[in-house]
Amino acid sequence: MKLNSKAFAITTGLCLGFGLFLFTWWVIVFDGITNNPTLIGAAYRGYTISPLGSFIGLGYGLIDGFVFGYIFSWVYNRLAN
Repeated sequence: MKLNSKAFAITTGLCLGFGLFLFTWWVIVFDGITNNPTLIGAAYRGYTISPLGSFIGLGYGLIDGFVFGYIFSWVYNRLAN
């Protein structure tokens, strides 16, 4: 069985992007806004635990998830032959 690379990439991007967005708002609700450096912020420039940071994380997550999902499905399809 082969994966549809485009659909898998879009799905992975949406899951990672909105997952990071919702995680950021989860932390904001329980711990408040902070501009302290985070581990995710080390990888995603400009990301902080803030409303603006949640949208920055959403953008990075969409892009990274799409690229990772496409590469993963491409490798999977090559090995599935």
